[in-house]
Amino acid sequence: MDFETGSGDSHRDGTDLGGRVAPGSGQPPPTGLLSRVRDATPALKFVLMVGVMSFFADFTYEGSRSVIGPYLGTLGAGALAISVISGLGEFLGYGLRLFSGRSADRTGRYWPITIGGYVVQMAAVPLLALAGNWEVAALLIIAERMGKATRNPARDAMLSHAAKEMGYGWGFGVHEALDQFGAMFGPLLVALILAVSNHDYKLAFAALAVPAVVTLSLVLVARRFFPRPQDLSAGPAEVTTSGFPRVFWIYLTAAALVAAGFADFPLIAFHFQQAHTVAAPIVPVFYAVAMAVSGVGSLIYGKLYDKAGIGVLIPLTIGAAAYAPLVFLGGVWAALVGMALWGVGQGVQESIVTAAVAPMVSADRRASAYGLFTGAYGTAWVLGSVAIGLLFDVSLGAVTAFAVAAQLAAVPFLVLVRRAIRRQADE
Repeated sequence: MDFETGSGDSHRDGTDLGGRVAPGSGQPPPTGLLSRVRDATPALKFVLMVGVMSFFADFTYEGSRSVIGPYLGTLGAGALAISVISGLGEFLGYGLRLFSGRSADRTGRYWPITIGGYVVQMAAVPLLALAGNWEVAALLIIAERMGKATRNPARDAMLSHAAKEMGYGWGFGVHEALDQFGAMFGPLLVALILAVSNHDYKLAFAALAVPAVVTLSLVLVARRFFPRPQDLSAGPAEVTTSGFPRVFWIYLTAAALVAAGFADFPLIAFHFQQAHTVAAPIVPVFYAVAMAVSGVGSLIYGKLYDKAGIGVLIPLTIGAAAYAPLVFLGGVWAALVGMALWGVGQGVQESIVTAAVAPMVSADRRASAYGLFTGAYGTAWVLGSVAIGLLFDVSLGAVTAFAVAAQLAAVPFLVLVRRAIRRQADE
């Protein structure tokens, strides 16, 4: 992939710095995929670069997360402990984003913060192979979440500059699709290793060291070729006020309610194991299905968002809420459909929900906005996880009712956001 940007001068091979054939060079025009890559705008190249980077990152940590529930169970953790560990990891991780995002905006050190987060996250996953008890494993799980929290606001802020040119929905959707395909192949590799090694979880975690190293290498490559992604933004920011507008806070409330109703996959996997709904080697496959649906859906959701606006979140949120009764109350096939809907919800949250924040705030406050937004999202997630964990020991019907009610409660707030944005566009 040719990452050089600019125009005017030519390389010795007859192409300009953007990879295009220079007039009078005598070189035939490139064809096929190579031509498309070379002719791509710098912004698209950056989105693709970060997407490939995220493919391997998700390959690593989603591969591990697909079996965290059963792994903790084999180490002696119960349902409440697994739910609290998952929720606490998300809570501390999302809470950290408040500081990492603000720090990135204040210092302008987007890349150093991003790189530091990736190092922590990619190191924590293979180290799970050395955990001797569930308490040590819990610390590593939380460290992985905190590494992701450190790098995400700064990375998303950089990504938003490039995504502006092609449409926020499409830009974040392309990135999320690559991200989620990594999240699909990681669990499949883990499932294969478990199947051929008689459920050797430690071997599976150790194998994930390979994509972890690839991820860190790609991060350094991206830093080398795109030192200032903020320069990729086309035109001025949509909002120039220094604070966050009222619509941002309404939108944040809606996202928090949706987060509260999302059961963590480790608890879902634990339920599959306890209820004997899904065989242990197949559990990662179910997770891979959810990630595949999320990845393909991200491309579709992104295009819909760019064309129809934030209103597309309303039917998608309603549909995704149906995951809970299918996953917790159904048999194996119902659970598979439920995991697909769970993947729909994940794809929506990671693509449209993220993309919609960018035009609500000024460019120099986006890392802070992403940090605040995802911090509140994580707080709601941990509260919801604790509630679902407690209800799990009461009845699965109570778990289902809570999850569906929380997510449907977000719909009125999304309606308000749609009205506010339409009113602002008409002014």
